[in-house]
Amino acid sequence: MGSGIATALILSGYPVILKEVNDKFLQSGLERIKANLQSRVNKGKMSQEKFEKILSLVQGTVDYENFRNVDMVIEAVIENVALKQQIFSDLEKHCPSHCVLATNTSTIDLNLIGQKTNSQDRIVGAHFFSPAHIMPLLEIVRTEKTSPQVIVDLMDVGKKIKKTPIVVGNCTGFAVNRMFFPYTQSALLLTDLGLDVYRIDKAITSFGMPMGPFRLADLVGFEVAVATGMQYLEHFPERVYKSLLIPIMLEDKRAGEKTRKGFYLYDDRRKARPDPEIKKYIEKSRSMAGLIADGKPISLTDKDIVEMVFFPVVNEACRVLGEGITVQASDLDIASVMGMGFPPYRGGVMFWADSLGSNYIYSKLKIWAESYGDFFKPCPFLEERAATGSKLSAPVKSIKSRL
Repeated sequence: MGSGIATALILSGYPVILKEVNDKFLQSGLERIKANLQSRVNKGKMSQEKFEKILSLVQGTVDYENFRNVDMVIEAVIENVALKQQIFSDLEKHCPSHCVLATNTSTIDLNLIGQKTNSQDRIVGAHFFSPAHIMPLLEIVRTEKTSPQVIVDLMDVGKKIKKTPIVVGNCTGFAVNRMFFPYTQSALLLTDLGLDVYRIDKAITSFGMPMGPFRLADLVGFEVAVATGMQYLEHFPERVYKSLLIPIMLEDKRAGEKTRKGFYLYDDRRKARPDPEIKKYIEKSRSMAGLIADGKPISLTDKDIVEMVFFPVVNEACRVLGEGITVQASDLDIASVMGMGFPPYRGGVMFWADSLGSNYIYSKLKIWAESYGDFFKPCPFLEERAATGSKLSAPVKSIKSRL
């Protein structure tokens, strides 16, 4: 992710210092940046002369010696709270007092990350989406202590590197990932209820998503999926479906696309194809879940699959709105299209939900909650909108924004 962010910055003329823990990792990161630029040359979008000029904007380092004059730092390490806390403590010592201290975390509460610093007014979330030099969304996350100037500075950089920024409040998962964390969980629940993995993915791609939840899980990587899942389990235990399928597959060294086998098998060109071997993992997960009554798997149409995958997403989006994490539904529409690949012609996740009606979505979730548990339980915001027949995108009047 760090290489993608660096690529996005140098493409817009920003000089970048890329820091790694050792020379091996540093050279690997620099090679990825070079490959990102070379891809543009190969496609005829960049001349060789421009390639060399842009590449000269990045320099590598394994220490903080050159950080004393930087204006902004964007941390992009793995989702580990202790590691991020140590990095921000180090940054506070080595960077100038005006430097914006940004983190690319996708799930971790920013207050935790900045807990061991005295610079919480400078700490902000700069959540890019993978691949960072291509995906157009930038989710800017502020805490109650983040200064307005820091938000403005990051928005300015975001626009200059051709991203569409949305500003959201601070919570686990923020707006975009929190809204979509039920996406894969719904699919895992349906699998434990007897549905075929590849049929679920096909139904979702037919709906218009660029890839289904299982193909996405492979792309993200199983270790990341487990790490983020633990964050949601810790903070939202009452509505997390605790599937064991991915941990079971991880035990057998299947970690997704990077190991060339996850829910799919991958060739040298990363082309995915179904893998019959996953049946044994699925059967084990179903046996441990014990959800299939009398051995009869659930029977659903493709429309049912789409609704059971996306209505929990809509439900979580309603919570995000109700809590004031975002102040308008249109931000979630933009985020779902630009950050998660929701089909643009459907107008965004909240626009699409309003086309179906809040009462319809509420009634479906209520039925599923009675059959399958609190994962599907409608939130108060959705229940209220359904009772009054109001649109989910109607302005929130009674909630004070935390932004």
